[in-house]
Amino acid sequence: MNGIKDTMAEAHRRCDRLLAELESAVSEGNWESAATDLQAFQLAMTEHLSMEEDALFPALEQQAPQAQGPTRVMCMEHTQIRQLISDMSDALGASDQAQFLGMSETLMMLMQQHNMKEEQMLYPMADSVFGDDRAQILERMQSLTAES
Repeated sequence: MNGIKDTMAEAHRRCDRLLAELESAVSEGNWESAATDLQAFQLAMTEHLSMEEDALFPALEQQAPQAQGPTRVMCMEHTQIRQLISDMSDALGASDQAQFLGMSETLMMLMQQHNMKEEQMLYPMADSVFGDDRAQILERMQSLTAES
């Protein structure tokens, strides 16, 4: 069975792929495809962030109070990510290719740094803290995507 680190790293890669597809559509000036790609990317990101904020982080903080500092930093970065996605949506609506691509580059850099911190620190900590109970945590996390 995959652990939290493997499951969530896979979700990171999926979001990265969706962002790359979106950037490609915008680069080609294919605004119709870009609008569809943006919706898919936004949904994937919303589900991913919800899995962390509504299930993983609270459970981790309860089991390992020392995780509160890092999870709060991750949540602050989630706010920045959400704002960039909103700004990208506005740029897409205005068919402003340069503005969109500038923001998407910023988002990609932020996500890469953010994901590395989660994959190298938080997720391994969660796998360790939850041990045999991680399947239950993963189930709760994945149930949130079904609710979206």
